[in-house]
Amino acid sequence: MALLICWYPAPVTVTSTLALFEKTGAYLRGHFRLTSGLHSGEYLQCAKVLAYPAYAEYLGAQLAERLRPLLKGQTIDFISAPAMGGLIIGHEVARAFGVPFWFTERDTATNEMTLRRGFEFKPGQRAIVVEDVVTTGGSTREVIKLIVNSGAEVLSAGSIIDRSNGNADVGVPRVSLEQLDVISYNPDECPFCREGKPLVKPGSRRA
Repeated sequence: MALLICWYPAPVTVTSTLALFEKTGAYLRGHFRLTSGLHSGEYLQCAKVLAYPAYAEYLGAQLAERLRPLLKGQTIDFISAPAMGGLIIGHEVARAFGVPFWFTERDTATNEMTLRRGFEFKPGQRAIVVEDVVTTGGSTREVIKLIVNSGAEVLSAGSIIDRSNGNADVGVPRVSLEQLDVISYNPDECPFCREGKPLVKPGSRRA
């Protein structure tokens, strides 16, 4: 059944999450270096979808509904996500839960995830970690480690897209709006490299 999202200048009929990616030109094909350092012929540029506020709100609400059963009746104190990719979807999931959103940032000198801007994880608090796209789960695990080291607890994690087809392990129960079985290659085994196709690094994190 199609869902109707009202967004200026006209209502948009949505049949699936991936339909939004196709509609906004966010499902890219080519030769890409992923955040994990792996290479792939496909890339999902979530920023192009989340640029539309109605789409962002819709995806955040949908992801929140997928996450609620994992909480098993427990409440959460905040949502966290890594910048840059998790900023908008993390904020929208926090809106759906009615809790604050504390995002983490990568230190340019150490390449480590840090908490800045007066944000604080307090001992005993409970959280959910949100990402835009998960491939290996590395960024999510980094945020979880930062939260746990502060004495807070992470109950679950979520993402818009799961490129691992459910195989990425982040140490807590995890859900996504879409699971994809996209082939990724080590750089020395990449067929696109052998063909000489230009390599693009579209993400925000240093690989």
